Amino acid sequence: MNLWEKNIRQVIPYTPGEQPKISNIIKLNTNECPYPPSPKVSEAIRQMDSDRLRLYPDPNAGLLVEAIVKYYNLRTEQVFVGVGSDDVLGMAFLTYFNSKKPILFPDITYSFYDVWAELFHIPYRTVPLDCDFKIIKEDYYTENGGIVFPNPNAPTALEMPLEEIEAIVKHNSDVVVIIDEAYIDFGGKSALSLIETYENLLVVRTFSKSRAMAGMRIGYALGSEKLIAALKAVKFSYNSYTMDMPSIYAGVAAIKDDAYFKEIVEKIVVTREHAKQKLRELGFLFGDSKANFIFARHREIPAEKIFEELKKKNIYVRYFKKPRIDNYLRITIGTEEEMNVLYSALKEIVQKG
Repeated sequence: MNLWEKNIRQVIPYTPGEQPKISNIIKLNTNECPYPPSPKVSEAIRQMDSDRLRLYPDPNAGLLVEAIVKYYNLRTEQVFVGVGSDDVLGMAFLTYFNSKKPILFPDITYSFYDVWAELFHIPYRTVPLDCDFKIIKEDYYTENGGIVFPNPNAPTALEMPLEEIEAIVKHNSDVVVIIDEAYIDFGGKSALSLIETYENLLVVRTFSKSRAMAGMRIGYALGSEKLIAALKAVKFSYNSYTMDMPSIYAGVAAIKDDAYFKEIVEKIVVTREHAKQKLRELGFLFGDSKANFIFARHREIPAEKIFEELKKKNIYVRYFKKPRIDNYLRITIGTEEEMNVLYSALKEIVQKG
């Protein structure tokens, strides 16, 4: 190793879902929305004065913040926006998790958490889910430097009841608790109602899933004025101009078209419930998903084999070759047409054995 290489930070990066470059595929591996964003999003971008692109965007993304404030009936000081929820979460790790005590998160969860912890030299400890892949609230009633987990959890898709989340927040009043609600719109009960009661609670959300805007990279955090002020201070110490102007305008348009948002979410939920029935008929086992995906294993056929056979048919689902979950597939809910093709392919694979 060269001497200069010794000063390079060594990390194992997060591995996102595969993004195939071929056409004519059914892509059910990255939990993207199968439908386009609101038509008002495209209209807002078209109507934006291109001359404004020579100017820096508003560092506070004020238009977007105010749209979020109005939608959730909050105060401006309670909202923070970033470039996707990953940006928001990464900034939150950097801001809140500075204790010498380990932060806590589940052993089966969003796999970016340990990457951020390693990157920022944050001590951490993973807390095992139970045999049914559920979070046990009492496991978090211990000394720690902070807590973070998704609800519904990923990749399990299981929801934790709001009263159990509140119990964790209440038992950890000396640290920040982050609830990652990337999938909350598909059937879960949000922790947003708790932020007025608990100053140490941060709720993080994204436009990438239920608002069909993964390509625009918009995420946001909701919390007490103290938490948001600290987050902004770190953000402005790192990069003031993170949210680009088209994203700000597109995000405002998406928030305002609430009817379209609810219509799309309902379509995905209906398709998900139908998918549960079809997958059970094909011999799959899974928990009660409250997300836009199902985390399933087959009674007889190994997940890796199904994964590879589906790829041959240009159908992509997510396979994690990790302890405890290496026999599970995460299947994003697509359109009814896409899911019907999936069911046919799975039936053929199951029949062959």
